[in-house]
Amino acid sequence: MTQTNLRIDGKRLWDTLMGYAEIGATAKGGVRRLTLTDVDKRGRDKFRTECRALGLTVRVDAIGNMFARRPGRDPSRAPVLFGSHLDSQPSGGKFDGALGVLAGLEVMRSLNDLDVVTEAPLELINWTDEEGSRFGHSLMGSGVWAGVFGLEKAYGLTDTEGVSVATALDGIGYRGPEPASPFKADAYFELHIEQGPILEREARQIGIVTGAQSQVWYDAVTIGQDSHAGTTPPSTRKDALVCAARIIDLVDRMMRARGEDGRGTVGQLLVSPNSRNVVPGEVRFSIEFRHPSDAEVDVLDAEFPPAAQAIADACGIKLELTTLFKIPAQPFDPSCVDLVRQGAARLGYSTREIVSGAGHDAVYVARHVPTAMIFTPCKDGLSHNEAESIEPEEAEAGCQVLFEAVVARANRSL
Repeated sequence: MTQTNLRIDGKRLWDTLMGYAEIGATAKGGVRRLTLTDVDKRGRDKFRTECRALGLTVRVDAIGNMFARRPGRDPSRAPVLFGSHLDSQPSGGKFDGALGVLAGLEVMRSLNDLDVVTEAPLELINWTDEEGSRFGHSLMGSGVWAGVFGLEKAYGLTDTEGVSVATALDGIGYRGPEPASPFKADAYFELHIEQGPILEREARQIGIVTGAQSQVWYDAVTIGQDSHAGTTPPSTRKDALVCAARIIDLVDRMMRARGEDGRGTVGQLLVSPNSRNVVPGEVRFSIEFRHPSDAEVDVLDAEFPPAAQAIADACGIKLELTTLFKIPAQPFDPSCVDLVRQGAARLGYSTREIVSGAGHDAVYVARHVPTAMIFTPCKDGLSHNEAESIEPEEAEAGCQVLFEAVVARANRSL
């Protein structure tokens, strides 16, 4: 039996996706599975139980990343890794992250069903807190693992209720004994929905992801003075929200100046005291820019802070602007990308090469391990939304390409 005769079970994959979608299900058909909550624990526990039922060895590291290992014929070979994340946005969809983990689970199940032993071991990963929606730092688990930021820094991050990452990990029992640091691995593959409209618009079944774009993120605080909305004339107002609004408009203008490749977003806004008859004295908000070009992000990073400061000065408002992180564009490994390309071609799927507009755990893993990603279309390009949707055959196609790439890499001649 040749590799191209081996098939995953598309119906079982879809049933698994729908089963996990019940964990944290929302009334509008989405998922709310915030990282390190009791709901996340339910998903993690189910994942661990199902991995162990397949004979996989599951270990957990100090930041809660989960690794499920299937032995290979040659235990001395470095493992081929694949996976994604099970945590979601506050009003997220069924497939963002979950598709990559659960397709990986289907790869393991199919290998067992087909009685296939790969030459190299395989490891399926559920990364902790990819979304960053609870503790404000996306790609946390993979970032700590890759050494992008320290474990103690991650432990000290808190949510809006003041709960720290360390406390939350202990609360659900997922602060593991394994070190959260890179280990020798042969490759990493990540399947994900595109989260954009390109594949659907061009009627392509598979996105061959060649890399991820550059990003810079900031936290901003505008500080003015609370005052009575009815008695404070324009000449004496120090309206932190008006200042923030003008900076937000600046973000939008700087994005649009870069055409369709530009990205600039303010996704969080906390107004204080948030009373309808009080001029706001403080506003906290997030800012991010993204672009395929490192040079363009460098320009944005150079031009935005002084331009924002000039707006604050004109408003008579104090601005505190903190750079959270800056990620260079990350090209993926050509040989791994080519395995995705070859697998899709063997299966007869229509493809398109694409640069990821979103950040993924693969971006940090790629700093240590040869990496590639696979995209499937999603309806209307919509993600981070309860209406996020894909078709069963799209999930199956993505999983089959993942299977092809993982098995080919694990069986390659050294």
